This record gives sequence, C-alpha cells and structure tokens, in this order.
Amino acid sequence: MTGTVHETAGQEQVPQFPGVRAVRCPFDPPPGLRALQESGPLTKVRLWDGSTPWFVTRHAEQKALLSHPKVSADVTRPGYPIHTPAAGGGSLSFILMDDPEHARLRRMVQGAFTVRRVEGMRPAVQRIVDDLIDELLAGPKPVDLVEAFALPVPSLVICELLGVPYADHGFFQDNSKTIIKRSVTPEDRAVAFGRLYEYLDGLVGEKLADPADDLLSKVAARVRDGELTRQEAAQMGVLLLIAGHETTANMIALGTLALLQNPAQLALLRDSDDPKLVAGAVEELLRYLNITHSGRRRVALEDIEIAGQVIRAGEGIIMPNDIGNRDPGVFPDPDRLDVRRDARRHVAFGFGVHQCLGQPLARVELQVVYGTLYRRIPTLAAAVPIEEIPFKHDGQVYGVYELPVTW
Repeated sequence: MTGTVHETAGQEQVPQFPGVRAVRCPFDPPPGLRALQESGPLTKVRLWDGSTPWFVTRHAEQKALLSHPKVSADVTRPGYPIHTPAAGGGSLSFILMDDPEHARLRRMVQGAFTVRRVEGMRPAVQRIVDDLIDELLAGPKPVDLVEAFALPVPSLVICELLGVPYADHGFFQDNSKTIIKRSVTPEDRAVAFGRLYEYLDGLVGEKLADPADDLLSKVAARVRDGELTRQEAAQMGVLLLIAGHETTANMIALGTLALLQNPAQLALLRDSDDPKLVAGAVEELLRYLNITHSGRRRVALEDIEIAGQVIRAGEGIIMPNDIGNRDPGVFPDPDRLDVRRDARRHVAFGFGVHQCLGQPLARVELQVVYGTLYRRIPTLAAAVPIEEIPFKHDGQVYGVYELPVTW
C-alpha cells in the first residue's frame, strides 16, 4: 500500500487511503497509518514539494535508521525531506548537524543534562510545581491549565537552568510558537528566529561581562576561551530555550487530558505514592502521545538495504514517532493507555547520537508534575467537552492551545 501526503497552504498533511475514516481520537496516529504499518515497514510518500521520501512505520526499522552511520540529520543536504516551505529562516544549532560538528557542540552543554545533575534539580522542580498548584487552588475556576500551569513549569525550570529572566517569558514563548508553527511563512519564521537570536546574543554578552552560576554563563565562557563563536553560543541558547519549554509544556497538558479521558488510569496514578509507578506512567504517556508532530527526518548518505528495500543515497527518510510507538510487535494492544506497561523502549526522544539531550530533565519535570498535580487536586476535571478543546494540528509540536479545567 502506498500513500500520498497531501498539502494545503504549504502544510504537510497525513497520508490518505481509500476507505479509511478521517475521524480519529486526538491522541492516536493519523488515519491510514495502521494499515500502512501492517502492509510493511517502509513505503514512499509524496510531500508538498513533490519529493518522495521513504516513510518508516515500524519500531525496529526506525531505531535501525536513527542509529545508522550513513543517515544524515543535516537539513541542508539535497534530498532532506523539508516539512514546510518555512523550514528555513534560522538554524537551531547542532540538532540539524552531523558528527563531528554535532558532537563538538553537543559536548559543550551535555554536562548540564546528565541524570545526576538533573536529579539534583528535583527539589527545585517540586517547589515550582507546588507553588503553581497553590496559585491554582487560590485562584478562580475554571482556569486554562496551559497558561496557568503547563507552560510556566518548564519555562521557570529552563529559565533557572539557563540564566534567562523569567520576566521575559511572554516574549520568548510568542516567538517560539511562531518558529514551530507549520503554517507560518518563511519570512515570519525568520523574523521570529531573528528576535530570539538577538535576545540570546544579548544575554551571552551580559554573561561574558558578568558571569553567574548558570548554563548560559558556562556557554559564554566557551566563547571567551575560543571554543565557540558568539554566533554558535546564541544559536545554542535559542535551541535550549525553545526545546526546554515547548515540548514539556505540551506534554504536561496533553498528558493531563489523556488521563482525564482515561479515569481508571488517572486513578492508578493519583492514588499511588510509588515513584516507580509514576516513572513508568511517564514512559507510557511518552509512548502513547506524540509531541514531535512532524516525525524525525533524515537523508541517506549512501545506499542502505533494510527490510527488503534499498534506500538510495540522497533519498529522504521520515520516521513518525506516533506509529513507531504504536507498533504491536513491540507494545501489545498499543492503542490502549496503560500506566503499568513497561514502555521504556519507546522512541519519543529519538534514538542514536541525536537522541534528545534534555530527556533526563523532561523526565524529572513530568514525574514531578504527574506525581503531584492529580494528588493535590484529586477532583481535577476538564471544564469543556473534548470536542471544544483546540488541538495544535498546525504545529511541529503537538498539544492543545488551551485546556480549561475545574475541580
């Protein structure tokens, strides 16, 4: 079975297949992907620009290609499957580079995201979560959980880690939303990236003059020592600031909504004080949901034989998390949310050398949130039907624009 990825106003859409209903659960993969997965692990799809990259639907083949030394993450290479005409307009540092340059830049900051370092931040994350819940309980209801809780938690954490003033959160959140919106024009994306770049460049300058005990000061020290250019430092700051709040914020809100729609699973999490169950629930929600909405994209550097097919040098590759994490050969009954499932083999954070740098921090934040919010507000409920909740179908990062809740 093959599919065509249709386009509307420059936005890449899901593959369409005859006889497949378009209506779906907002937590599930797009219609047609299950049939595509059942037909085989690889097929060709057509993108908005007429290109025909490989579409990889099964877990094993996704992991094999994500870790393959002849697969490139470099967005500037011919054949790379660009997801939207607005994909240019600013570089998000090392995530779209290959080794050795990718490894060189990543090493500059990876020490701040080790499991040991991040575990040391857990009490601070707990204080942030508890303080925000105190404000929720003292304020009016219903309230938008995105604005009042899901966005502030990771924004406060990443601001503290980087050394970015939280008072500027409105500025960087607004520009981040523009950069990751699929329907935005290349010009508007470039403007938004430029604003964030100038902002982070200014902060790097401040840290050069007056360093503090934060990650951006450590990055600035690399500039002073000649290991980084100031441009590389500012681009790195933009990446860490966007990635540090956007994905986790969406995961907090979307995970909460998924649990509210699965009350038996919510009860298991809410009524348990077992940190292992909470940690397992985080992994299951990372598997069950899909925040990186455009799939992981690569291009082959040489011919690659895999699953009875040959991916030729220069051909693009798309690996969608949502269907990879719903592979029944790896996760039985994959469309069911089960917080007691062992979901640790998911590919929500990717795989191989480009695996998400910040995953230890994201895990700690989600464990604290999911282990605290529902226990402290046990009657938490959606204030509107799910049909009235606006989902981010137009974004590279999936989630909800708002989530009205009450208790």
